[in-house]
Amino acid sequence: MICHGCQCVTFANVLDSPVIGPVVGGFVFQYMGWRWTNWIVIIVSGVAFISILLIPETYAPAILRSRAAKRRKETDDERYWSRYDDKQAFLPLLKVNLSRPFIMTFTEPILIFWDLYIALVYGILYLCFVAYPIIFNELRGWSPGIGGLAFVGIGVGSLIVIALEPLIRKMINAHKPDPETGRPPPEAGVSIICIGAVLLPIGQIWFSWTGTPEYHWILPILAGVPFGAGNCCIFIYGSNYLVHSYGIYAASALAGNAVLRSILGATLPLAGPSLYASLGPHWAGTLLGLLEAVCIPIPIIFYVYGYRIRQKSALIRSMQEDKTKFDQKRAKAAERSMARTEAEAEAGAGMETGAAVGEEVEEEKALGIDLEKGVAHKTR
Repeated sequence: MICHGCQCVTFANVLDSPVIGPVVGGFVFQYMGWRWTNWIVIIVSGVAFISILLIPETYAPAILRSRAAKRRKETDDERYWSRYDDKQAFLPLLKVNLSRPFIMTFTEPILIFWDLYIALVYGILYLCFVAYPIIFNELRGWSPGIGGLAFVGIGVGSLIVIALEPLIRKMINAHKPDPETGRPPPEAGVSIICIGAVLLPIGQIWFSWTGTPEYHWILPILAGVPFGAGNCCIFIYGSNYLVHSYGIYAASALAGNAVLRSILGATLPLAGPSLYASLGPHWAGTLLGLLEAVCIPIPIIFYVYGYRIRQKSALIRSMQEDKTKFDQKRAKAAERSMARTEAEAEAGAGMETGAAVGEEVEEEKALGIDLEKGVAHKTR
């Protein structure tokens, strides 16, 4: 089950890093020198790496593989197995896992447009690292430390979206449930992306035409609020859409998305100085805002026609068929288990039955035997 609140906090940290970085980096550079900006990154990265090692595994296939291996070791019985056990050698398996994100990116109808859109938004966000120093340090003459504080508007916009998550969740849940799952369809979250897609160019163009010194400094900083809110809506609920659409292949979908947006996030800012030098702060920012405005139809199309687009994906159809078959097998196994339990109760015998290892602890407690997908004890 997906914890949407946890996802929002996680993406808030991702989106606020372009805010915290300039604020901290500006003062560190101003008072400690540029070398310490790198030392601080190394120190924080080391702490984060240690913290990651302490986080327990949550990926279902990995958990099931571990459970099956543990049960085989404890019982010395090789009949315990997992449907996710590695049946390929390491190198072929590595090749499949590394190539799948790129294959999906260029063959899946959802990812072709979605990855390009998020990559463009991400690249423009990182272009702010060029635009903000030009506006606040060069044109307004602010120091590096004070200039970094100008990014706070973007952070405030992101935090507003996080604070409104309960209201946003109600908006999403108000959509008609998917008859197959009983939950709101993935396209319900795209409605929030449509709002973010509109806020994005508003903030960008607002910043572009109020950034020069003849306007009060608070105006371009306030422009960061809708800009940050729009980015937050697009990244959080765009990732949610991919997760809900691709299920077990969500990691591959997000990996391809991350690679493409990182490429644009790294390369687009390189054109920033030339862009602002050629067009000036007003029209350079307006051009970026117009690019974002042109892309507004992308989330709207997915909101309206997302179900049809998902059905054109061979991978998603295959996942749905596999899930249907598995649910049928699971229901039959549950019926057999209940019938066997009732027969044993009537016979009054503590007859030994086959064991099974499962995925959901609740079902283990309820049935005494787990019929979840993954690990099963083969009968002789």
